[in-house]
This record gives sequence, structure tokens and C-alpha cells, in this order.
Amino acid sequence: MRKIALATVAVAAAAALALSGCSSRGSSGDSTGAAGFDKGATIGVALPTKTSENWVLAGDLFTNGLKDAGFKGDVQYAGGSGVSDQQSQIQSMITNGAKVVIIGAVDGGQLAAQAKAAHDAGATVIAYDRLILNTPNVDYYVAYDNEKVGELQGQALLDGMKAKYPDKTKYNIELFSGSPDDANSKVFFDGAMKILQPKIDDGTLTVVSKQTDIKQTSTQGWLPANAQTRMDTLLAANYGSTELDGVLSPNDTLARAIITSVQGAGKPVPIVTGQDSEAESVKSIMAGVQYSTINKDTRALVKQAIAMVSDLQQGKKPETNDDKSYNNGVKVVPAYLLTPVVVTKENAAEAYANDPTLEPLTK
Repeated sequence: MRKIALATVAVAAAAALALSGCSSRGSSGDSTGAAGFDKGATIGVALPTKTSENWVLAGDLFTNGLKDAGFKGDVQYAGGSGVSDQQSQIQSMITNGAKVVIIGAVDGGQLAAQAKAAHDAGATVIAYDRLILNTPNVDYYVAYDNEKVGELQGQALLDGMKAKYPDKTKYNIELFSGSPDDANSKVFFDGAMKILQPKIDDGTLTVVSKQTDIKQTSTQGWLPANAQTRMDTLLAANYGSTELDGVLSPNDTLARAIITSVQGAGKPVPIVTGQDSEAESVKSIMAGVQYSTINKDTRALVKQAIAMVSDLQQGKKPETNDDKSYNNGVKVVPAYLLTPVVVTKENAAEAYANDPTLEPLTK
């Protein structure tokens, strides 16, 4: 039992703090942005290694967008040491007085200490694209609806095979997932399996290798070399005379590696899915090689993250549209989710009509 005297002291201290106009935040991290901060404040942006085009683009967009919004951006990529690099970079941002730290995590499960340090320093933490796990000290999450991404990939695989092989009613497929240290990998895979598992169960789909568990299908580091090596092994072990009809690939970089493996084995390219609308994959889709990608416009995602920063600077609570779905293991993180769009050759021109980089590739 707390003593009455201690309670009285606590109440008095809280009242004094309120009267002084100061603000505080405990490590539970439920920030509302009520205090606001100076317009020219430093905003830290910690991004993972440059494993795909969208991360490279995100860095440029954050650098320019934060500057245009009147902030001082500190945008850094994790180097070869990955997690340890990012941990050090985030700590440096905090030390340098960042008011908001936006984190595209290398490994969302290893940043709890840095998120707490940010909160202890009075900074707001925004998880960008990848959820930060097992900590109360993350305030907001901004991303595309990643479960929907997986669902779209699974449906695209089914639709593509049905269109390419009109005489077939059963299909042979293989499954790939992303890096196990990326929390999104499981979300993508689970979304896809919501669509594919019923078809596996009823015999429409056969995973010839029998590798259906995410631990078997994962691609460490999202590295294309790892995907290509695994595809080489799958083909050699399972597809001597057996036809491969489709491959679930979680992103475009891995899709191209899978296609390279199949072509190297001298086999027909199956239906292969993707994600991120990378230029080389859009070219491949238009050429009829890769079947699909998912358009998650990085420009829109960065813009939304910067809008959150602007709201916080003005003392406003940032807008969210999903405050119940993203439990990081400790708390449900308020999220703003953007809507992904599946892209095939048929709708590419429409999907990229306002994209100055990709629109010309659809001509």
C-alpha cells in the first residue's frame, strides 16, 4: 500500500508540472504530440540497408521533403553491420536532439532500447513501413496495409496461372518469403497464405517441394543471391520432368532472382509475383516475363510520415486510420495505412499514370 504522504507529494508534483507549462512522457510512450516543438527542429530518419529501390528512393524523399517542410533532416542508412549500425545511428540522432525519430527497422525486434532512449529524451517514435516490436515506446506506425499486400500477391498468383494455363485445373507452385528479421515478412506471407492455403488443401495447388513453413521459405536479408540459390536447389531436386507453374515471390528483387534461376535451368518462366514496383520489374512485366508487382508508392508513404511530423510540431495528434490491428507484442500501435494496388501488364499504364519514372516504361 502506498502511504498517503507519498500520494500527496505525487499529486502536488503533478500539479506543479502542469502549472509550469512543462510536459513529460513516461516510457509507456503514448504520445499525443500535445507539446509541439520548434519548426526547425531535427528529425531523425533511420533506414535499413539499401536492399531495394524503394529504400533508396525513401532516403532521397525524406531528405528533400523534410527540408521543404522546414525541418532539419538527419537521414541515415544502416551499413554493413546492419542492426548494430542502426542502433548507433538512432542513439546519435537522440543525442543530437531529434524531436521525432522515424525508423525503417533493419530488425524491428532489436530496437527496444533505442525506442526507450528516444522517449526518455522526449522524442516521438514513428515506425516506418516495418513495425517495431516488443516495446511500449513506439508512438505511431505508417505503412501500406501489408496483410492486404500478401492477399493481393496470393490472388495474383492464382489469376496469373489460370490465365497462362487455361487447360489446367491443378498447378505446381513454390513459395518464397522475406527475411526473418523483418516483421513484415510474416505479414506478407500470412496474407498470401490466406488465399493459397485453401487451394493447397483442396488439391488445386501442390507445393512440390513440400516447403510451406515460413522458416523453410524465408530469404535471409532479402538478398537476391539467397533466393536464386534456393530456387536453383528446388529446381534441381523437384523439377526434372515436372512443370513449375507459379512462384510466390514477396518482392521484385527476389522475383527477378527467381526468374534468373529458372531461365538458367532452361525451363519456361512460371507466373511470378512481386512487390515494390521496381523499374526493372515493371520492364519485365511489360515484356511478359514477371507477372505482377504491388504498387506501394513510396512518395505517398514518405509524404504521410512527414505529415505526421508536421502535426507533432504543431502540437496536434497525427491522423491514424487503424488503431486496433497492429499489436507489437506489448501495445497496439496507432497506424496510418495506405492502400496497395496489384499491377499486371493489363493495368500498368493506369497504375503508373502519375509516376514520372514508371509511366514511360508502360508505353
